[in-house]
Amino acid sequence: MQLIKTCFFGALLFGLTSGNSLVLGQTVSLAKKWETSATLKEPESVLYDKANKVLYVSNINNPAGNADGNGSIGRVSLNGDIQKVEWVVGGMDSPKGLGLSKGLLYVADLTKVVVIDTKTAKVVRTIPVADAGMLNDITVDAQGVVYVSDSDKKRVYRLNNNQAEVWLEKDYFQKPNGLLAHQNKFYMMDMTAGIFYEVDKNTKELRKIAEGLTGGDGIIPYGKDFIISNWNGEINYVTASGQVTKLLDTKAEKVNAADIEFIPEQNLLLVPTFFANKVVAYQVEK
Repeated sequence: MQLIKTCFFGALLFGLTSGNSLVLGQTVSLAKKWETSATLKEPESVLYDKANKVLYVSNINNPAGNADGNGSIGRVSLNGDIQKVEWVVGGMDSPKGLGLSKGLLYVADLTKVVVIDTKTAKVVRTIPVADAGMLNDITVDAQGVVYVSDSDKKRVYRLNNNQAEVWLEKDYFQKPNGLLAHQNKFYMMDMTAGIFYEVDKNTKELRKIAEGLTGGDGIIPYGKDFIISNWNGEINYVTASGQVTKLLDTKAEKVNAADIEFIPEQNLLLVPTFFANKVVAYQVEK
């Protein structure tokens, strides 16, 4: 009887679950559409290139190895076919967050940012970040400015003329990870603290949007709200007012949810699964 009451109560508040799909207030749900083969190499981030109609995936390839030189970038089609597991190799150790600006792919790689020409698949520049600990996520604003989080040194850097400068640093940060520049606003996920912030780009003042998101990783905008991954294996819907609802939970299956991406034209959420070695796509449905 207790089980019946719990399920019914959860259905009233959050919707009905079915497999890996959960309905948010009967208005937003995730439905699995496709997944790649499990041949990627610890994929941490996935990025949509609208101009070339392709996905880029960062392959850490042995997270414990750190500066081992075996990181790479893969290419995946929009229907989940892996075009090349290691599309770009060389010059990367533990690639994580990805950003795109003017045909250049920016890769956060431990203590440097690697820049790849998407036309030639060649590394054209490596930008060392002095005193960096572990560069993690990347976002690019509407003006083409690249920002990079440093989870170990608890900072956010900005690239200026191919030089990295500290842009944001607070003594109460625990582990800055996910970044999002969107509609002239800036957002940051403090992974260990579980706090989702809006950052004033001019004053650097922070406003807490939501708490309780320990393990929070990637951020994507969804209308006026957000979808935020939890590296341990969750996808959460976060409203602009800070309400948090779980959309997906794959922790029991030991499937991670790292730095997510979204294709607006297809309402498609892309989840890199890290140790599960694949990218999974979910239709976001209202």
